[in-house]
Amino acid sequence: MPKRGKIYRESAKLVDKTTLYEVNEAIDLVLQTAKAKFDETVEVHIKLGVDGRHADQQVRGAIVLPHGTGKTKKVLVFAKGDKAKEAEEAGADYVGAEEMAQKIQTENWFDFDVVVATPDMMGVVGRLGRILGPKGLMPNPKSGTVTMDIARAIQEIKAGKVEYRLDKTNIIHTPIGKASFGKEKLVDNFNALLEAVVKAKPAAAKGQYLRSVTVASTMGPGVKINPQKITFN
Repeated sequence: MPKRGKIYRESAKLVDKTTLYEVNEAIDLVLQTAKAKFDETVEVHIKLGVDGRHADQQVRGAIVLPHGTGKTKKVLVFAKGDKAKEAEEAGADYVGAEEMAQKIQTENWFDFDVVVATPDMMGVVGRLGRILGPKGLMPNPKSGTVTMDIARAIQEIKAGKVEYRLDKTNIIHTPIGKASFGKEKLVDNFNALLEAVVKAKPAAAKGQYLRSVTVASTMGPGVKINPQKITFN
C-alpha cells in the first residue's frame, strides 16, 4: 500500500473513520481536509444494494446540478444537416459525422468530455462502442445524450449536467463541485444528486438501497455519511 503524504495524514486525523456523519458535518470536514494547492474536486461515492449484472437492477441517469460542477466540459456532437448547425449554434466544441468517428479510430483522439448524438447517427457511433464504452463516453438515451433536442442537451451539459451510473462493484462515483464552492453550494449539489439516485431505485432492488455514502476531495480522506439521515427538502 502506498505511503500517504504528510498533508493527507494530518487531514485524516480530523476524520473519525468509525463515525457516520450527517451531510452538513461531512461537507464541513471535506472542506477542512482539502488542503492541496489547486481547487480540489469534491466527489460522492454511493454504494447501492443492487446487482448491476442484472438489467432490471441497473441504475443510470443524469442531472443538472444546481450550482454546476465548476468545470466546463467539451462536447462532441454527432449530427448532420440542420441538427449539426443547431449543435454549432448551441456551443458544441466539435460537430461532425463519419469523419469524427474516423478521427477517433485512427488518431486515438479524445479531446472531449461528453458525446451527444442524434438517433440517426447511432449507426456510426455504435461502431465506436469498444472505444467509447470503457471510457464512459458512449451516448445513451437514459442520460439524455441520444436526442433530437441537441441544443437543450448541450446547454444542460455546459450548465453542469452530470451522469451517474454503476461501476462493476455497484458503486456510483460522481463529482458535485469544487472545494471553492463552499459548504452551502456543495450541500445543495449533494442533495440534488442523492435525490435523483434515490428516485432511480429499480423496482427489483431489495433490502437497503443506500448501503454507504462517502464524500471526499481529490487529495483528501473519505468522510462517511449516515445514509439513514439523508433527507430532502
